[in-house]
Amino acid sequence: MKGGGGVLTERQFEVVFSVVYEYIQTGEPAGSRTISKKYLPGNSPATIRNDMADLEEMGYFYQPHTSAGRLPTSRAYRLYVDSVIQRRRPAPAETEMWKREIREQKQGVDAILTYVSQLLGKATNCVGVAALSALEGIELQRVSFVRLGGTTVMVLIVLEGGLVHHANIQLPCELSQDTLDELGRKISTVAAGHAWGEVRDALFNFVFDGLERVWDTCRDALTQIDAILNKRSSRLFVGGAQHILNLPDFQDIGKFQTVLSVLEQEQALAEMVERYSIDQGVSVTLGEEISEEMKDCSLVLVPSQGYGMKTILGLIGPLRMDYEKSISILESIAEDLDDSLAN
Repeated sequence: MKGGGGVLTERQFEVVFSVVYEYIQTGEPAGSRTISKKYLPGNSPATIRNDMADLEEMGYFYQPHTSAGRLPTSRAYRLYVDSVIQRRRPAPAETEMWKREIREQKQGVDAILTYVSQLLGKATNCVGVAALSALEGIELQRVSFVRLGGTTVMVLIVLEGGLVHHANIQLPCELSQDTLDELGRKISTVAAGHAWGEVRDALFNFVFDGLERVWDTCRDALTQIDAILNKRSSRLFVGGAQHILNLPDFQDIGKFQTVLSVLEQEQALAEMVERYSIDQGVSVTLGEEISEEMKDCSLVLVPSQGYGMKTILGLIGPLRMDYEKSISILESIAEDLDDSLAN
């Protein structure tokens, strides 16, 4: 890609958007005559041709071969996608049907997210992804301990939405139930209404005030709670990998194998989804922004939540994804999921 200098004129923006849109719709390089006729009728093909040449110099387009039209680069997609994210999108016509189907999945969160990942793949011809984000980012309501005998203690962690996590932990020495209750109260006083990641360090200082005699045991209890909440969920749901074979972009078996190899590395995929997701709104990561091996792919993510869990829904597809349609579908299903998981 050649160097990128200069601010784009309004017409150059329109040329970039038109070339990207045309390529998304047809899969064919866009020529100046097509852009002039279909998208910018007030401008002659010669004017558009000059703009395209300048935009190629600036790194927005490339020519697969001389005399062919132009194809968009990742830089052009980025400009286009940022514009799509800013616009309001109508909900897809199938929204009510999807909502009904999601609500019919009665077997719990895993069943809902498995179904949703498959639904996303089917609706978009991309790979649908649903992931439960790390628990450390979810607000705590209360922490309490129950003495089970000897040094074994059950820790109960109540998260926002009433979701309860529990685990049996081993402490270095025995504590009475009264001391355990006091420890639970102290942790809850600091942690309630905050994410664990926000209050972890403060807790290590605050909790021991008045409990110095059992400092080592308290520290050990907090460390084990940290391990429970900090453990990344391995529950990642992927659906519809077979659908990408329908896309011309993945007819090249090498590109298809690249996507499959990424999907097989579950932990790496979960970390990638977590890394590129944001708390609010849509996140779109393109090509080399993801990794060199995924330079022909894009990753679209939308946050969702319900029943005390933060969930990420996403799509892995080609750079030539229909972003407007895909984002609209993701947002619609994420909204439905909020309602489904809340009930």
